[in-house]
Amino acid sequence: MPSRRAVDPAELRAAVLEVGPWLRGDTEEKPSRTQLAAAVRLSARTLEQVAPGSSVEVRVPPFVAVQCIEGPRHTRGTPPNVVETDPRTWLLLVTGLLDFDGATSGGEVSVSGSRAGEIAHWLPLLRV
Repeated sequence: MPSRRAVDPAELRAAVLEVGPWLRGDTEEKPSRTQLAAAVRLSARTLEQVAPGSSVEVRVPPFVAVQCIEGPRHTRGTPPNVVETDPRTWLLLVTGLLDFDGATSGGEVSVSGSRAGEIAHWLPLLRV
């Protein structure tokens, strides 16, 4: 499989800023699916770049799943270390508007496996 092109930090910032008012609660109007998808995909791919590896899978359905964090690689079936959440919660984590530990204890983020919590080290990816 060909490697993906690197995420441009300016492109990530622009995509997240488009959904920023909704994340902060300044508006109740939900961003368009296209805007939301861009912010989620670019931020997850950024995590994949800054924390390369294959030991943890981060899932943000329906938009993206990426593997990150160095360590043992899985090749078949369900990976042993998975982080899964909804798009809004993911973007709140990415921007530092929500704490990873608080989100996991509150049930907003599903974490399985002994290494899944390591993504907290890489968050937030940018502040808005």
